[in-house]
Amino acid sequence: AQTALAILGFSGAARTMAQFSGSAFALAPAAGGTPVTRHLLSPVVGLPSVEVIRFGHRREVAEPSASGQPGFAAVVVVAVITGVSSALIGRSRRQRRSRAQARCRLGRGAVARRAKEGTQAKEEGPVMLKPTFDFEFWAANAVAVQQNADHRKFRCDVAGVVKLHEEFKTARFQVQEMQKKRNSHSSLMKGKLEPEERQTLIDEGKKIKDELNALEESVEKLEANMTEMAFAVPNMSHPSTPIGDEDKATVVRINGTPRTSETAGFKMKDHLEIGAILDLFDFESGAKVSGQKFLYFKNGAALLELALVQWAMHKAVSKGFAPYITPDLIRDAVVAGCGFKPREGDATQIYEVKDSNLCLAGTAEIPLAGLFMNETLIATKDLPKRLVAFGHAFRTEAGSSGSESRGIYRLHQFSKVEMFAVTRSNIEESNAMLEQIRALEEEMFSELGFCFRVLDMPTEELGAPAYRKYDMEAWMPGMEKWGEISSCSNCTDYQSRRLNIRYKEEYNQKGGDFAHTLNGTACAVPRMIISILETFQNEDGTVTIPEALRPYMMGVDVLRPPQ
Repeated sequence: AQTALAILGFSGAARTMAQFSGSAFALAPAAGGTPVTRHLLSPVVGLPSVEVIRFGHRREVAEPSASGQPGFAAVVVVAVITGVSSALIGRSRRQRRSRAQARCRLGRGAVARRAKEGTQAKEEGPVMLKPTFDFEFWAANAVAVQQNADHRKFRCDVAGVVKLHEEFKTARFQVQEMQKKRNSHSSLMKGKLEPEERQTLIDEGKKIKDELNALEESVEKLEANMTEMAFAVPNMSHPSTPIGDEDKATVVRINGTPRTSETAGFKMKDHLEIGAILDLFDFESGAKVSGQKFLYFKNGAALLELALVQWAMHKAVSKGFAPYITPDLIRDAVVAGCGFKPREGDATQIYEVKDSNLCLAGTAEIPLAGLFMNETLIATKDLPKRLVAFGHAFRTEAGSSGSESRGIYRLHQFSKVEMFAVTRSNIEESNAMLEQIRALEEEMFSELGFCFRVLDMPTEELGAPAYRKYDMEAWMPGMEKWGEISSCSNCTDYQSRRLNIRYKEEYNQKGGDFAHTLNGTACAVPRMIISILETFQNEDGTVTIPEALRPYMMGVDVLRPPQ
């Protein structure tokens, strides 16, 4: 089975997932890395066929449908492992003999105990993650960094962090000098000594040890305080970023004309009214089973979610993004490394799992970033990286109120397709990638026929990681307002410094630089459903499905009231 998974392109996936979610998790990269793996995507990207694998041999077993249209469960993959070479058989036999001999030497109880201890260590061991903050830049630009944080409404003390870092360096140097003194003193204990002389050295050694322990404890406390304060410092902002609150956002462009009751010729309904007519949402059962702000999508809404996800994945993959399905539970260290920390006074949007170090993912951006944690990429071979993932987003939505909390606009759980990219630390290169992601989002929403606008978001709307962020807002006729359906951000090296994501140009290059990371939402399902229902509603209560989604809707072109 392990060999079959490796052939299918899953090599290393279990190791990577254990690193940031735990050893019982697995990753499903349907990326086009090997010929076999590429064929797994044939219904999506139009490749010729699906194949059965037989060590070193392939034979065609399935062709895409004549229509070429993707459907549900479009691909069945069968791995037939036969004709294993004698070398593999011999290695397997040698491994079995080796394990049998080990059991004889150690005893069954020792083997079982060692296996149990190893499993517990893998399950419970903390992820090794040490952030590398840019103290040098902060020290040289303390006033500008503090002003930037103030503009973004992040409470932090940049001068205090710089001061603590200087104290930390001094204390660390003292520890190093004391360690040298200890080692030098230890060398004096060698050889033949008089009892009184040896006792004097022993007493001096104990004194050095106590002083060293005190210094090391001081360094640990300094580093902990310094790290906590450093985490509060947000990323710098793009020079063109407007300063202020949401009202200061710059409208980059508007696509289409807002549809209103006047232009439509009838009184337009909001998505809640439409959902009631078409029997799309079951809030009552959602509240009974899970609580408020949970629901069941039914009938046409369920089909719409699946269609939107397939369509969004198809679009991104066709543009060179490798498809992934990510885990929903993530280590808290990875969440923190991605910068999901609320502003002072704001409630957290992250669900934490009690008595564990796991959190529910607020977006697939988090596990996608964790994929590269503690990795050094080879730029000439690996960069830029483009990934797209389907995942579930969990949000506490604490503090949300008003008209936006009605219906399905804000939910505790929803499906989402997220894009993620990694580039070199060249700001021009990462800015170009941001524009590519933005262009793809605009192309997708134009293809659906939405009226939408693109906003360059101001400082108070930027999360801690974002250097620059664009929001996409669709006109929602029933709500009679613009509503956010997507965003994309350039996080420069903010996340890579906290997750230790590095790159170097070639294998033999020493050291490495911190990469730039970017993200963008291809499809936030509930907001997209709102936009579709309200934009394409008809006077008779039906909703016309956008043409781009029809190949994924099982033949449904119009949502109609149930008979």
